Amino acid sequence: MARQLRAEQTRATIITAAADLFDRHGYECTSLSDIVGHAQVTKGALYFHFAAKEELAHAILELNARAARALVTEADSRGCASLEALIRTTFGIARLAVKDPVPRAALRLATADVPLRPPLRHPFTEWLDFATRMFTGAVREADVHRELDVGIVAHSLVSFFVGTRVAGRSLEPVGRLPRRVAEMWHLLIRSLVPVHRRPRYLTLATQLEGEIRN
Repeated sequence: MARQLRAEQTRATIITAAADLFDRHGYECTSLSDIVGHAQVTKGALYFHFAAKEELAHAILELNARAARALVTEADSRGCASLEALIRTTFGIARLAVKDPVPRAALRLATADVPLRPPLRHPFTEWLDFATRMFTGAVREADVHRELDVGIVAHSLVSFFVGTRVAGRSLEPVGRLPRRVAEMWHLLIRSLVPVHRRPRYLTLATQLEGEIRN
């Protein structure tokens, strides 16, 4: 049991080290030797868990997908309006990205040419599906304008969110991400939500930003 626990801890250490390097330097510019040094493990320990750098990338994307699904499940379990669930989920992703290199690395890997093995889906595909479902519900609940094309709006949201992090990676610290997500939602809410419903969602975005920053 103790040996199994040590093996799990070593695997987690390697994944965290790889995620940190992938996030800071990119997948292509990070070698297995870099990861060994950053994780402070032996090459044998690394190869025991991961035969190739691609397997490490896949493990990071898998962990991120699991965390994202947990956020979606949490939002669904609240029984709140669709638009609120969507807003809460995006701030949940931002919160994870601030605290953990794995979701930051996963986002960078998603924009690199890293092949995905089924059943793992591309994170952008999962986000698009979720955003489309939530915007469809928001139209039904009259929280956004009825004439909206939910497919276009969902694609715009995912592009906006991803672009915020990609641009911010080189320009500002990751701790700025909650502010950028709040700014994104303030723009979108004013564009998509009927006037009489805006205050509720503008307040929610500000509140969720504050919860991450505090």
